[in-house]
Amino acid sequence: MSQNLPFEKPVVELQNKINELKNFTEEKDINLEEEITHLETRLQELEEQIYDQLNPWERVQIARHAERPTTLDYIDYLFTDFIELHGDRLYGDDEAIVGGIANYKGRPVTVIGHQRGRNTKENIRRSFGSPHPEGYRKALRLMKQADKFGRPIICLIDTKGAFPGKAAEERGQSEAIARNLLEMASFRVPSIGVVIGEGGSGGALALGLCNHMYMLENSTYSVISPEGAAAILWKDASQAKHAAETMRITAPDLNELGIIDGVIPEIRGGAHYDIEKQAGFIDQTLESSLKTLERLTAEELKQQRFKKYNAIGNLEI
Repeated sequence: MSQNLPFEKPVVELQNKINELKNFTEEKDINLEEEITHLETRLQELEEQIYDQLNPWERVQIARHAERPTTLDYIDYLFTDFIELHGDRLYGDDEAIVGGIANYKGRPVTVIGHQRGRNTKENIRRSFGSPHPEGYRKALRLMKQADKFGRPIICLIDTKGAFPGKAAEERGQSEAIARNLLEMASFRVPSIGVVIGEGGSGGALALGLCNHMYMLENSTYSVISPEGAAAILWKDASQAKHAAETMRITAPDLNELGIIDGVIPEIRGGAHYDIEKQAGFIDQTLESSLKTLERLTAEELKQQRFKKYNAIGNLEI
């Protein structure tokens, strides 16, 4: 049973009522088909009313859902022969980022992504998906390897941000993120990014300087969390809902602003309701994007990145 969010309560209550009537029909052998059909029609209308008109804060809640599919979940559905590689060859292995070599529709690719835990114990081991510097250096090592051997790079982004601890800063957190941005700009192979959950701050951007960037419909991508922005702007983290609406951090907003290249549709209610079908939606986008980028030469790929990020934003003098 999926964990339900507050705004889903009317849907859950009506679904429970339908299930009760169906069970009653079976137990008492009473025909309630007309009543059940009426309620099912009402349920469909209610789902359309709620899920097709989600506000930014509700999308944030879905992006943070405890059961939302992770990078490793999607790797199982999208790729074959995945071999995970470990370590940055400088300090250690950060499990908040996973990456390695895989096959995608018969071609070798390098896959890298943030990885949250599926339970409390794993979340602690993976730092809740917030990487240390060695995580970004591991990602860069794998991307350089991909560039050397001509493998496309696919990045799955899902993090609240880089790990905020003292030790991470001592080991060069900001330099590691900046180095990734510098190096990713000059790769000679196609690079595709997909925000599958939260895309928070430089922790997300360190895997996000790609030729094509996409977001799942209920994901977020922002320089800071709504709570962080509210604490800075209004000295009150409880204003997070207002901040989410003001910041324009959802996929539809960022697509309209030209910051991403497209929105990948989600299962109604969120990707956690049907991982396999959601992976299929991502697969369609990846295949189309890769076909487009593979037509470009190495120099054209670099120029495409330069023009893409140079065009973001409006300058008024």
